[in-house]
Amino acid sequence: MSLKENLQNDLKEAMRGNNEVRKRTLRMVLAAIRLLEVEKGVQLDDSAVVGVLQKEVKARHEAIAEAERAGRSDLVAANREELEILESYLPKAMSEAELEALVRQAIAEVGAESLQQMGLVMKWLMPRLQGRASGEQASQMVRRLLS
Repeated sequence: MSLKENLQNDLKEAMRGNNEVRKRTLRMVLAAIRLLEVEKGVQLDDSAVVGVLQKEVKARHEAIAEAERAGRSDLVAANREELEILESYLPKAMSEAELEALVRQAIAEVGAESLQQMGLVMKWLMPRLQGRASGEQASQMVRRLLS
């Protein structure tokens, strides 16, 4: 079963169980997936759906930070609930050691020796992360290892 089908089935369960937060969150992510499918004119595969989920997770992190600055604990709590639901569909996060090993492999494959070749390393690395680590985490690791 694809990730999109899993999201749709979970939405049906949330509707049956009258779980408003889960229902609202899953509807929102499925709408974002459908919008992207219409824009691209193709059905999204699991990796593209993970990309949509990551985008929504990032938006929730930003919303939490904004709500905390504004002193809105109600919005912080609501966004944290949505964030927890969204993160449950993402692949298990890569550990620091796993990420470092993959970055070292990327550096060796590309033959990078300085920060000027960071773009080549990132280009090789990003498709292999598959949502298990953020681009920011990867770039920090690449910078550290190339410095």
